[in-house]
Amino acid sequence: MDMSRNINFICIVVGGLVALYAQAEQEQNTYLLMAGAILLIFGIYRTSRNIPSKFDKEEESFVKTEKENEV
Repeated sequence: MDMSRNINFICIVVGGLVALYAQAEQEQNTYLLMAGAILLIFGIYRTSRNIPSKFDKEEESFVKTEKENEV
């Protein structure tokens, strides 16, 4: 694993744990819950940037174009 993937993984795990901890208390700490959610979303966003889109590949068409004959 390279350093970027480790940072993403750490952000996701720490953000999730912070969000769960903030929500588990009797009185929820809103700011701590928001910080955990932001860290979690940041890690997920960074991870999803590295996943290639299925639309990036150029697929060959079944229909081939014909060149116009020059007369």
